[in-house]
Amino acid sequence: MQQLKINGGHRLVGEIRASGAKNATLPILAASLLTADDLVLHNVPDLADVRTMLKLLAGMGVKVQRAGTDVTLNASTVTSTIAPYDLVKTMRASVLTLCPLVARFGSADVSLPGGCAIGARPVDQHIRGLRQLGAKVEIDHGYVRATSSRLTGAHIVTDMVTVTGTENLVMAAVLADGCTVIENAAREPEVVDLCNCLSAMGARIQGAGTPVLYIEGVKQLHGAEHTVIADRIEAGSFFVASVVTQGDVLVTHCQPGHMEVVLDKLRRCGAQLDIGNDWVRVRMDGRPQPVSIRTVPHPGFPTDMQAQFMTLNCLATGTAHITETIFENRFMHVPELLRLGAHITIEGHTAIVEGVPELTGATIMATDLRASASLVIAALAAQGSSTVDRIYHLDRGYERMEDKLRQLGADIVRVDD
Repeated sequence: MQQLKINGGHRLVGEIRASGAKNATLPILAASLLTADDLVLHNVPDLADVRTMLKLLAGMGVKVQRAGTDVTLNASTVTSTIAPYDLVKTMRASVLTLCPLVARFGSADVSLPGGCAIGARPVDQHIRGLRQLGAKVEIDHGYVRATSSRLTGAHIVTDMVTVTGTENLVMAAVLADGCTVIENAAREPEVVDLCNCLSAMGARIQGAGTPVLYIEGVKQLHGAEHTVIADRIEAGSFFVASVVTQGDVLVTHCQPGHMEVVLDKLRRCGAQLDIGNDWVRVRMDGRPQPVSIRTVPHPGFPTDMQAQFMTLNCLATGTAHITETIFENRFMHVPELLRLGAHITIEGHTAIVEGVPELTGATIMATDLRASASLVIAALAAQGSSTVDRIYHLDRGYERMEDKLRQLGADIVRVDD
């Protein structure tokens, strides 16, 4: 198992390039199952979750070729419609193969998913919507087993806003007979990116980025070429790192329009922002002002930035309230931040963060993907040395984060435990 060793207290200065978005890449990789032609993707990040998804698809018979950030997939000779537990247990996004398999091949056996331990995140919305489209679905020995001779368009209203649920149901609807309406659809940029890729493959989708999606099913999809959007969460994490180290960081090849609420919170904490078409520069002098947040579905404040902003508030000049409304178990980083000297109390779904003048180095343990980023950021700002354990969580969503941080002047190294 690997660790990150960090000597904190160094100001981050310099320029880095944003990677492709993990949360856009994974459903788009699954969409390759919807066509027998080549799907050519650009700007694909090299992440543990991406490698797991590619391994899962290859195990189904999909031909996978990778060269740097380019990936070509061909699902003309799929030999299995099973997503086994040994792969799915490490990554919840594996459930995104469910609807493409049913839509094109008429059957799917997908293990109930795993991933970060941040809450239940049930797949009931996926199953209920798939049943409305005409599939027979049952849970059997830990697997979702679905069959259908041909899906039929339906009017689906989800009980809650669900990103992967919306993505899965869109991929089912594009090959269904007739029209499908999905209400209470997720509006995240990653959902829009999937819809754009599917449209390039011949799908007929209207309303991407709004709460209501209209999909007219087609008989088949064809191949396409698509460039994955930039990772707004990775970029936002580096913005926060710039703030807490009182740095000056420029992130290029990003999409500021996808991060407006995060950028607004950074302004409120006192950061100086310069914004271009595809770049953002974040500068900070002195300690940040406290900024309270409440996580809500897009276009509100993203739950995937909650932990990073908790770290920011740990060093602020006052008290902030952080309320988590998406996942019921997403404050697991709090005990680790306390080890660094933070002052945080929990009241239900709200963390009350009282800023301190400085954090001090310690050995800390990553508990989930975004928590790991927040702890790395905290260690960068802390005085002294820190060790971050269980960084396999970090590798699921950040592409060699320590390399990019070193480009900015951080004293950070990856070592074997």
